[in-house]
Amino acid sequence: MAPCPAATTYVRCTQHSSSSLTFITLSPFASLPLSIVRTRIGAPPFAATTARRPARGATTTTKARASGLRQVEGPVSERAYSSSSPAPTHKVTVHDRQRGVVHEFVVPQDQYILHTAEAQDITLPFACRHGCCTSCAVRIKSGQIRQPEALGISAELKDKGYALLCVGFPTSDVEVETQDEDEVYWLQFGRYFARGPVERDDYALELAMGDE
Repeated sequence: MAPCPAATTYVRCTQHSSSSLTFITLSPFASLPLSIVRTRIGAPPFAATTARRPARGATTTTKARASGLRQVEGPVSERAYSSSSPAPTHKVTVHDRQRGVVHEFVVPQDQYILHTAEAQDITLPFACRHGCCTSCAVRIKSGQIRQPEALGISAELKDKGYALLCVGFPTSDVEVETQDEDEVYWLQFGRYFARGPVERDDYALELAMGDE
């Protein structure tokens, strides 16, 4: 059921008494003691009750600041920035080779590049969002990106200037370029598949099938 906004509900009521308690009947509801309803005799013929929406869990809020957006809740870098000393922001330029467009936007130093781009309605390639694949991989043309959670690329490729936008924090103005699909994956693991076919061992295969 969809949540309802705060509303004021009025119910018609009648009064009657017993030996020790005064009751009112909230038609079509059951009779309730007057002390519970907190309505005194002589009150208007309508009792008002206010229904309030229950508190929900905290949700991610995006606030605009200068020329960029900052997510209030979300990923936080190793260094914490308070409201009195907000994180510095950096200009990020992404050359999307697949779509033939260039995106320029501002990202706080304590926010992921991909998340902040999406908060500004900028579409960039991604898949896992956790730094475990290479769908959002880019090659850094200038600037620096801190990416301690980037498990999807090796230290060798990081040193060569590759980064993952989904878990990357800008530490300066940055210009990057998206990569062809699976390009970074091939750079990491292609050498293992380029050694030629595995030699077939028919004798071992016969033994294995004979055990079944």
